Order: sequence, then structure tokens, then C-alpha cells
Amino acid sequence: MDRIADTLTTFTGPIPPDGRHRAEKLCRQQVTQKKAEQVHLNTLSVSFVNSYLQYMGFETDLDKSESWNPVQQTLMDVADLSLKNLGSLECRPVLEDAQLVYVPPEVQSNRIGYVAVQIRKSFREATLLGFVRQVQTDLFPINQLQPLDNLLEYLEELTQVREAELTSQPLTSNKTLVQLKQWLENIFEDGWHEIETLFDNQKANLDWSLRGANNSFISRGKLIDLGKTETILGVILVVAFIQEKEQEINIIVEVHPTSQESYLPPNLQLMVLDFEEAEEKSIMEAQTRSSNKNIQLQFSGDVGERFSIKLVLGDISVIESFLI
Repeated sequence: MDRIADTLTTFTGPIPPDGRHRAEKLCRQQVTQKKAEQVHLNTLSVSFVNSYLQYMGFETDLDKSESWNPVQQTLMDVADLSLKNLGSLECRPVLEDAQLVYVPPEVQSNRIGYVAVQIRKSFREATLLGFVRQVQTDLFPINQLQPLDNLLEYLEELTQVREAELTSQPLTSNKTLVQLKQWLENIFEDGWHEIETLFDNQKANLDWSLRGANNSFISRGKLIDLGKTETILGVILVVAFIQEKEQEINIIVEVHPTSQESYLPPNLQLMVLDFEEAEEKSIMEAQTRSSNKNIQLQFSGDVGERFSIKLVLGDISVIESFLI
């Protein structure tokens, strides 16, 4: 690794104590040793990059990062760091003797870049080896990384572009609105993944009545965290649609258990909310009983309309808003 340090601009420093403590806590919650090691390294990497970029003057948001969500970390191999107004930077950990960086398929899109983080054997120190903007393979050589200085220049450029975009946008712009029409152009918001990356093999081919009508069938899934206690509880929200008419689309909303569970939790409510007169009203509802493997709602909407999907379990509720 000394050869790499000579050819690339790198940065070495301590991993923040709070990051180490969180990594150890999440590690203890995992079922297998392999998953525990994965979560441990991912959390250390994100914490280290977060500390470095904050020191360099960039605004980060750990709470919006999938890697900082216990459910996402448990069910996926994710090490992203959310940068305010810029997007997610993937922080892939590598060990001291590694020559390749592994990037799992589920994080090879919806990222503004990929940073390689060498974790020392003590788990107390790390080195930023460099970065790439895009990846097209699960593995790429460490010696092909761009210098760390290039990452800072790249983030500065993105910041300037984003600031210019925000200046030209109206104040009513809703940055959390999921725009379904953009899905037809393969543009997806952070957190929405291909179905195959969220389900095991027997669940990947979901049997929807809309599938197969034509090539405009689009589907994506998102892990939703419903656990606010020591218990990690998550479900998978799936949104699928097909556009058969120019100004109308048919939409299916489904909720599934994760691969770690056979059934959805009892009394889980799924609602579709319609936006009318500055407030959202429920127009459709479904609720689980004791042994539901999924729940589903179907409806249609016109291009330009807004709607929301609400999940309620006890005193916990999650809302995802959409623009057709």
C-alpha cells in the first residue's frame, strides 16, 4: 500500500470515537459474523469520510444517509454519506492488504461518487485512498483511483452548480417529492432501488397484473424503517406503474416483509392520500391482519397530479410523496 500512497494524494487520520461506538453497537445487532463485520467496516468508513468532509467545509447529513439507518445497514451492503444538496457519496471500506475495491450492485447507481477508505487493523485509524465518479463493475483496482484532491475539486464544482440551480428554483420546490415521470428516463431518487436488490430470489418476480402490457412498466422499492426501539423492524415499499395513455398512468403500491421476515407486522396500515385544497385526505386504505405476506392498493392518476403513500404502525407513521 506504500506504492499507492506515493502515487495518490491521500489523507490519514483517526476515526471519530462516536463513529467507532456506533459501529460496535450496530455490529452487535447482526445475526451472522460476516454481516457484523460488513456493517462494522461500512459504519467506520462513513464516519471517517463524514469527519473529513466536514473539516474541509462541506455540509453532510448522516441522518439522511441509508448507512446511518439500522434497517438499511442490516438488509443491504451500503456505506453512503449524504451531502447537503449534492447527493450521496459511497464510502467503500478496504482492508490494508486489499488491491481491489468492492462496490455491491445495489449502490452502483444514485451516487455522486465512490471513495475508497482503507481501515487499519486497529479500527481506530483510516486512510482516504482516492475516488471515482462512476463504477460499472463490482470490483475495480485501487491503483486506478483518482487523487483525493480531485474529489474536493469535484465536490466544489457540484456545490456551485447546485447553488445556481437552487437560486433559479421557486421557493415552493419540494425536494422530497418523488417524480414518477423521471423514472421513465431512468432517473431515480435516493433510496429507491431495483426490486431484485431488495428481495431474495423467490420474491424477485412479483406477479403484478399490469406487468407485460408494454415496455413502459416501471417498478422500484424502498426500505422503510418502522422500528424506533431496540428491535429493528423494516418493510419494503414497492411502487410500480405503467403508462398506457398519454396523460394517465396506472399505479400499484405494495408492502412486503424483508427477507428476514415471513409476514408483515399485524395492524400495519397502508394508505393512499390525495392532495386537495392544501391538505392530504385518505382515498384508499388497506391493513394487515396476523399473517399477511403483503398488502396492495391499485389506482390511476393523471400526469401532474400529486399523491402520498402513508404507512402507519402504532404511533409510528411514514409518508412518501409523489408527483405523477
